[in-house]
Amino acid sequence: MIRLAMAVLLAALIGVPSTASAADAGTIDRRVQEALGRLYAAYPSLRPIVQQARAVLVFPRVYKAGIGIGGDYGEGAMLEGGRTSGYYNIVAGSVGFQLGAQRRSQFYVFTDADALARFKNTDGWKVGVDGSVVLVTLGASGNVDTNSIRAPVFAVVMGEKGLMYNATLEGSKISRIDP
Repeated sequence: MIRLAMAVLLAALIGVPSTASAADAGTIDRRVQEALGRLYAAYPSLRPIVQQARAVLVFPRVYKAGIGIGGDYGEGAMLEGGRTSGYYNIVAGSVGFQLGAQRRSQFYVFTDADALARFKNTDGWKVGVDGSVVLVTLGASGNVDTNSIRAPVFAVVMGEKGLMYNATLEGSKISRIDP
């Protein structure tokens, strides 16, 4: 666990290119499909929304670890029309009181063609800087907040035990990789 924390921290702080440590494309694709299956099983109302979107960027395993200084790292794929159109990683760093590690899945849903084009044309897209992302909240019945899905880009973050309400996405950097 300490090795994972240090690797995440180093990658976040010095921006080590992830191509050297990237999972292979087949592994990423399998994990993306598994993550989507978990999302749809837990929140069936999201299936038609995600499937009708311009694209969805899925990070099935985002690791967050920290001991005072922390970082996040994950690899995923963008799906357009149900097919993989590219592979990406996500990196973030943080400073403050923190101790521990967690794993979560992150889904970025692009509902707007212009927002998707801006994402694809940016080298190292930063959440909150290069594009605004609305974090989806679900009601007690599992229904989606309809205001969230009207945003050009919205995100869903799921932990091992379901939707994560205290997740922060600001400052995350998403870059294209070659697995």
